Amino acid sequence: MRLPLLALLATGPAHGYQLRRALESTFGPAYSRTNDGQVYVTLGRLEKSGLIEGQDVAQDGRPAKRVFALTEDGRRALADWFARPSDGGKVREEFFLKLVLAPRTRLADPRTLIDLQRSHCLATIRGLHATADQAPDHGVSRLLIEGEVLHLQAELDWLERCQQEFT
Repeated sequence: MRLPLLALLATGPAHGYQLRRALESTFGPAYSRTNDGQVYVTLGRLEKSGLIEGQDVAQDGRPAKRVFALTEDGRRALADWFARPSDGGKVREEFFLKLVLAPRTRLADPRTLIDLQRSHCLATIRGLHATADQAPDHGVSRLLIEGEVLHLQAELDWLERCQQEFT
């Protein structure tokens, strides 16, 4: 949740409730409902780490609300996130977050993100083929590698679809 919150703050200062609502409205029903407590805990951690800064803003007849803004360190952390290919079992989830949020931040171009992810998938496939070539008689290893290659090929097909939709 930390990097999507930074991405939303790149568009301007906001308080926790606004950020939670922005997550939900940006991603719709595909994004699970965000817990307010989780948002505020994450904002506290981001503030302690210097990636955002908070300021208490007075409200008429209500307690002050804390409004957060992205710091330069936060902007750099966000730019670094956009510059890295996504890895792990939920590649699409993180990649899709980047793809949807990048245009709002103006820190990354969707086509560049898609190209970076495509290159990462192709390099991973090449590495998997090289590994398979080192163990040609190990059936379980080859089966695992084949499964991962198939997932990556599906990822490449999906990236083509993303390119049609976002560029």
